[in-house]
Amino acid sequence: MPQTVRGVIARSKGAPVEIVDVIVPDPGPGEVVVAIQACGVCHTDLHYREGGINDDFPFLLGHEAAGLVESVGEGVTDVAPGDFVVLNWRAVCGQCRACARGKPWYCFNTHNAKQKMTLTDGTELSPALGIGAFADKTLVHAGQCTKVDPAAPAAAAGLLGCGVMAGFGAAVNTGGVGRGDSVAVIGCGGVGNAAIAGAKVAGATTIVAVDVDDRKLEWARGFGATHTVNSREVDAVEGVRAVTGGNGACGRILPPGRPETYQQAFYMPDLAGTDVLVGVPPPDMTVELPLIEIFGRGGALKSSWYGDCLPSRDFPMLIDLSRQGRFDLDAFVSETISLDDVEAAFEKMHRGEVLRSVVEL
Repeated sequence: MPQTVRGVIARSKGAPVEIVDVIVPDPGPGEVVVAIQACGVCHTDLHYREGGINDDFPFLLGHEAAGLVESVGEGVTDVAPGDFVVLNWRAVCGQCRACARGKPWYCFNTHNAKQKMTLTDGTELSPALGIGAFADKTLVHAGQCTKVDPAAPAAAAGLLGCGVMAGFGAAVNTGGVGRGDSVAVIGCGGVGNAAIAGAKVAGATTIVAVDVDDRKLEWARGFGATHTVNSREVDAVEGVRAVTGGNGACGRILPPGRPETYQQAFYMPDLAGTDVLVGVPPPDMTVELPLIEIFGRGGALKSSWYGDCLPSRDFPMLIDLSRQGRFDLDAFVSETISLDDVEAAFEKMHRGEVLRSVVEL
């Protein structure tokens, strides 16, 4: 029987979020109902509320989530009721040309649940990133569920579903940071600090955090930054060069998708370094770079999709690293809140007061 649960929706562009009754159908073939235990408040949810993703209102917000599988539909074999799972928004198909080339993290045909969750009047909801986890329960495709160690705290584990994985993967998977490398991370919120922590795990010896907020730079030191540059006070390029012997950084990770930070990163590399763009820029933003410099410097200009992760491989690994004390996943949780506090959490996030507020259910 379909269930009625509480959920947080964005009904129209820019309007405050609302807690409403949501109808969750029984899982169909390939689908799973998950009882949500925790879900992080991510900038992407705010982008949905502001109409920055698309205009398919109303949206059921929330996507950085962990919980317990409650029921499964026909043909589901990888997860079973009672499994502790982290949800992901890129459930790979295993059949497209990217998957066939052995690069499933570039999958062109990712899966979502086919059925729609609705309001009580039958209005179909658009779940954020195909998940919609600011709710007591949600309906997803089975491939969006990744089993992890149930001993992991749900509030921290759920953050692998987006921001933490995006940052860690940008450094380790996309950027290929390795032993002895130097890395500059421009923008030290949740994603940036995850990139810093990832660079530390990978063995980088010089990790430079760049931000305009001293509070965020202090957070960055806690995650492994060896140097900090406040770019409100010092030119970011010169600041990074000063702490790398004048050479610049081998890798630059850019959580904010903005032209000014991209240009900063472009001009602070060591020879044959790599720029990794993580943040999604608005479609009207452009950047102009001298082609001779692109040629002369060598290296690579890359973008990172969800940290180029494979959830079945990377989520359990990061939980294991956390359990071993090598990756402080718990430190990303600034506070735990209720569904009623999501709107206030957006304001705190906008002011840069938290790494992550996490809704616990």
